[in-house]
Amino acid sequence: MGRFERPQRALDRRVVITGMGALSPLGLTVQESWKNAIEGVSGIDKITLFDPTPMDAHIAGEVKNFTPENFIEKKEVRRMDRFIQFAMAAGKMALADSGFIITEKNAERTGVFVGAGIGGLPYIENQHSILLEKGANRVSPFFIPSVIANLAGGYLSIAFGTKGPNFCITSACATGAHSIGEAVQYIRRGVCDMMVAGGTEAVVCPMAIAGFASMKALSTRNNDPKGASRPFDKDRDGFVLSEGAAIMILEDLEHAEKRGARIYAEVTGYGLSSDAYHITSPTPEHDGAQRAMKSALQNANLNTTDINYINAHGTSTPVGDELEVTAVKKVFGDHSKEITVSSTKSMTGHLLGAAGALESVFCVLAIRDQVVPPTINLENPSTGCDLDFVPFSARDQKVTHTLNNSFGFGGTNACLIFSKLD
Repeated sequence: MGRFERPQRALDRRVVITGMGALSPLGLTVQESWKNAIEGVSGIDKITLFDPTPMDAHIAGEVKNFTPENFIEKKEVRRMDRFIQFAMAAGKMALADSGFIITEKNAERTGVFVGAGIGGLPYIENQHSILLEKGANRVSPFFIPSVIANLAGGYLSIAFGTKGPNFCITSACATGAHSIGEAVQYIRRGVCDMMVAGGTEAVVCPMAIAGFASMKALSTRNNDPKGASRPFDKDRDGFVLSEGAAIMILEDLEHAEKRGARIYAEVTGYGLSSDAYHITSPTPEHDGAQRAMKSALQNANLNTTDINYINAHGTSTPVGDELEVTAVKKVFGDHSKEITVSSTKSMTGHLLGAAGALESVFCVLAIRDQVVPPTINLENPSTGCDLDFVPFSARDQKVTHTLNNSFGFGGTNACLIFSKLD
């Protein structure tokens, strides 16, 4: 396949990752989550955050043993929905990991793009119950700032003292990837030198489980939680709802080198598109995904043959998985057989607005460690799902350029390319 021509940028600043923080169903840190992903551990289990007995789906990917007071003052914890607490934890871990110190001198050149796909749904449930049972005057004065999606980034900006751009992208399952991609653009254009970017989500609650289940979107493999998320397998029956957060510190390369920062990898490509077709289903050949992948390759000025590994969107839904495979084959042609492709959602479940950010972290660590995580539970691949999905066990291999796919309700698509710094 040929090289895609890239339009000239007004500025051609290179953007690198200098810090990462995450908490997920696989662990409370980047290190723990990555270790378990490489070992093929499933983070899916019976729901404990509420009693799921009346629901069709009883399983989820919960963040276990999270203590928000480790990151947030106790009085502030009560004012934040869980998705904000997750963002605060991941953001503080990422900034500490980067070694970057925000000062009055650099604050206006530092921004925050942290998105959520849904926002504070559990807090809405709680306060709605209080409204009905105890009356309007018992609704918390912190209700609104606890539930609106942009408050994850707002709280981080206040905590860090950043005074540059600060807004929230909400684009369903593409939220985390869009947030990182747009943050990269702000650095490339010279608006900022550093950005805090990623996604957060915490909607393992009755309304979300009931809503997704009524759409027939969730797995109901309740007696086999560890085997419920099975992307590309013919016995898949829907995705598993999960929670967590992942945040990156993105920096202008020259800026990072001047301060002697440790650099994980470079963000070289960002592509986005819209299906303009249906609120939940992609087109028959997922041409929106094709255009987003091609756009990312153009943006990175890479050949299709340069990509070694794809972290697939791969949600474990009957329709979406096969169409993503079709799109990959259309874009990469014969080289699609040479690329390793895995869905880490087989282990984490689907973190919605945080998914693209966590999977970006995994792409970066695949480059650092020269290993790709597996797709677990892939016992009987569906017809047409014949790529190298790295079944069951991680694989040591050369990894120089990775592609992360994120596709959301509403037909919104985002793709990111991460590269080994040359």
